[in-house]
Amino acid sequence: MKPSKQDLIDFVYTEARLLDDRRFAGWLDLFADDGIYWMPLEWDQVEEKLTTSLMYEDKLLLRVRVQRLEGERTFSQKPKSRSQHLLQLPQVDEIDHENGTYRVYTPFHYAETRFDEQQILAGWARHTLCVVDGALKIKMKRVDLVNCDAPFRNIQLFV
Repeated sequence: MKPSKQDLIDFVYTEARLLDDRRFAGWLDLFADDGIYWMPLEWDQVEEKLTTSLMYEDKLLLRVRVQRLEGERTFSQKPKSRSQHLLQLPQVDEIDHENGTYRVYTPFHYAETRFDEQQILAGWARHTLCVVDGALKIKMKRVDLVNCDAPFRNIQLFV
């Protein structure tokens, strides 16, 4: 598979839809086995492993988080949190068919709500995608929040 620019853009929109529809298992399937979800704590942070981050989770940790979100005994999710992603048109930064690497940049606003509490976040998602068994997969999803260095309540869902 050699994804087109439109394939890459559609992938980002599909991912957001899965999250907003709370189809977390389907969302998790979008990650490569060695995929990473990273939310830096510092502005322009370049090091993800040796610097504290808001989130740095491999597929195993993501799976645990999804199981917690879907669990009936997860009392912090009664009632369940809901989210809405408002995405600008994703911009394709790189299409490298030879190395199988694709990069997409998407500014967003994100709302998460539970009971009468609502949290609004804004930032940029940077997807590094690859093709695995003929399907696009997330190698790295980096979410940079505009106010990454502010104190946050728990972010229950995935931005």
